[in-house]
Amino acid sequence: MMNRFEGPGSREARIRYLDGDFQVISPGVFVRCAVTGESIPLDELKYWSVARQEPYASAGVSFDRELQMNPGLRKRN
Repeated sequence: MMNRFEGPGSREARIRYLDGDFQVISPGVFVRCAVTGESIPLDELKYWSVARQEPYASAGVSFDRELQMNPGLRKRN
């Protein structure tokens, strides 16, 4: 069975992630989550890091990645 990102014209986009928006650098229909490798359709892309220029499949994945990259955030005063 073919997934919806396979076949002619189904390319991975290259994106520049901005604050609250993103800019398509190279056209495509999806990006890959930087953590899970899962395909994310551009029209469903909601979570990314501007600093790391990485897309994420969900809020939970984004949060976990932030904690992974910034272990100090786990500490509470």
